[in-house]
Amino acid sequence: MARVAGELEQGHPDYFRTFAPPKGPHRRSAVLMLFGPGADGEEVVLTERSAHLRSHPGQVSFPGGSLERGDVTAADGALREAHEEVGIDPAGVDVALQLPDIFLSPSQHAVTPVLAWWPIPGEVRAADPIEVARAAKVRVAELVDPDRRFTVTHPSGYRGPGFEVEGLFVWGFTAMVLSTLLDVAGLAPPWDESVERELPERLGRPWSRR
Repeated sequence: MARVAGELEQGHPDYFRTFAPPKGPHRRSAVLMLFGPGADGEEVVLTERSAHLRSHPGQVSFPGGSLERGDVTAADGALREAHEEVGIDPAGVDVALQLPDIFLSPSQHAVTPVLAWWPIPGEVRAADPIEVARAAKVRVAELVDPDRRFTVTHPSGYRGPGFEVEGLFVWGFTAMVLSTLLDVAGLAPPWDESVERELPERLGRPWSRR
């Protein structure tokens, strides 16, 4: 995390520059990129959205959501949402830094990824089953395994990084932020971007370019 902070001080990676929010007011959201130690190495918390949601049903995401009036900072909102969605106690989380905002044009949201460390991880669960079908702690070693990485394609012309870990198909905004973070942290070995997998139909409607 110190390396990520140092790299960001030198300038934002291309992804953050490309999708920086345009000028003007936007709806604000935040997601919690929560890492912690596990029995077999570091892990990150991911969720699978409920299949019944109108927005991005079944997609893999970080815990998070829209900021509310009582959220003083994006980190406050990300921690609150993580508690509501997957039962994480904010008191046990150390916030490292807020990454640059990313603009999701389909939803017109400016999203702040909040990078954090969980020194003594607890269990995660679908605390809000209306929004979350599953919560999981995924090993970073699996995410950086080149055999688990590929380029996601869609008939619309979309192309972006993807992962398949723990039965989760990770793509879009979540995969792009993870991919960028792992690269900036110097954790990801080279992987074959020519390996393509089409976005599963169950995840393709509605879909987002992030």
